[in-house]
Amino acid sequence: MAASMAGVSPLRPLLFLLLAAFACHAADGSSSRYGHGHAHGLGVNYGRVADDIPSPRRSVQLLLAAGAGSVKIYDANAPVLRALTGTGLTVSIMVPNEIIVDLAASYAAADKWVADNLLPYLPKTRIKYLLVGNEVLSDTSAANTTWPRIVPAMENLHRSLRRRGVSRVKLSTTLAMDALVTGAFPRPPSAAAFRPDIAEAVMRPLLRFIERTNSYYFVDAYPYFAWAGSNGTVPLDYALFRGGDGAIRYVDPGTGLTYTNLLDEMLDAVGAAMSKLGHGGVRLAIAETGWPNAGDYEQIGASVRNAATYNRNLAARFARNPGTPARPGARMPVFVFSLYNEDLKPGPGTERHWGIYYANGTAVYPIDLAGRRPLWAYPPLPVPENDAPYKGPIWCVLAAHAAEKLNETAVGDALTYACGQGNGTCDAIQPGGACFQPNTGAAHASYAFNSYWQQLRKTGATCYFNNLAEQTIKDPSYGSCKFQSSLG
Repeated sequence: MAASMAGVSPLRPLLFLLLAAFACHAADGSSSRYGHGHAHGLGVNYGRVADDIPSPRRSVQLLLAAGAGSVKIYDANAPVLRALTGTGLTVSIMVPNEIIVDLAASYAAADKWVADNLLPYLPKTRIKYLLVGNEVLSDTSAANTTWPRIVPAMENLHRSLRRRGVSRVKLSTTLAMDALVTGAFPRPPSAAAFRPDIAEAVMRPLLRFIERTNSYYFVDAYPYFAWAGSNGTVPLDYALFRGGDGAIRYVDPGTGLTYTNLLDEMLDAVGAAMSKLGHGGVRLAIAETGWPNAGDYEQIGASVRNAATYNRNLAARFARNPGTPARPGARMPVFVFSLYNEDLKPGPGTERHWGIYYANGTAVYPIDLAGRRPLWAYPPLPVPENDAPYKGPIWCVLAAHAAEKLNETAVGDALTYACGQGNGTCDAIQPGGACFQPNTGAAHASYAFNSYWQQLRKTGATCYFNNLAEQTIKDPSYGSCKFQSSLG
């Protein structure tokens, strides 16, 4: 270090230390109290599908400590909205998918929802967005019921807000990238279009409403999924905003626009699809984006290092350069997913590992969502071990935490479910079978979970079982009891 400082102005080391001190001060939230002085950084999705997460009041403190400027919740939870009172954070609340049809059918029902779930908190809680449903258009089973009711529900809610003198709350809904024909990886962006089953019947009236009310199209955009599914055609650095000075770039042959990161491609693809329906002027907002900090063994790139890199670069990028190549300078609301690792979410391992905090409130990695902290001022990150596909054997067994505090009823129910699926799933743990001994619920559950998962994982089965199971790369076989592996 001493040699590297030779010939440098004596003021420079002092400047370095002052910048680092400021960055650390900003990132730990010590510069702010509730409602005053906090930075207007990226928003955060505050999901609560987890055991023993911090209280709403403590959660607000963690949001402010990370430099968040806004928060999005998936309902209109009263304790959460009360905790947000006076904080200065702008808030997005959500109408549950299952009541959209009722709100569309009845103005009275919509007005009552507004009276019960929104009005009691205004103006001290800064509710700015009311989102009607979450990724409704991804659920094809709702095509004939909920899809055509989204805009009518929004119209009734909008009418209620106006009659009650509430003009600052914007209405919209959230849509995943699968609203586009090309899904999560629409390349080139300029060729993107909405799916034919929703383009005219749903999207055109939705965009008309959004444009008329000067609201936003809220998109859930995850470069992680596009990168992970690209079979190596998209560089990891491009997905993590590390294209750096055009070293990695993509040129859209339809527009000639140059892209240096995957998120911009995704956002401009949505813009192109809107333009094809005559609504290219509708503003964009990012309802969800982020990167998983862990996952199953076969889920590449899910690591603390990559998650921290993505979210830190995202914050820095929107702090200094809002907009996209097709929409330069366009400012947009952005919400990172998510506040906590939510351990009760079903599905693959990544589903439970998007948080900037663990469920106990400790940081997964330090971050300044206001984008003020220079990247060099952060401490070193662990080296990822899964940026390339894992090719070894995997098993699914009873999770260590479940074995330590065995809930016999829950394990028994999961065991019964697993044994009822597939062919001969639990034959080996029947009396006289090779894996009957030891005759315990824990031992039988591990065998059943693995047998079920190995048979059905290619059709979408996961190693979860209501948070009772986990993957392992250590062979659980013993004696004559052999556990099948993912390699066959």
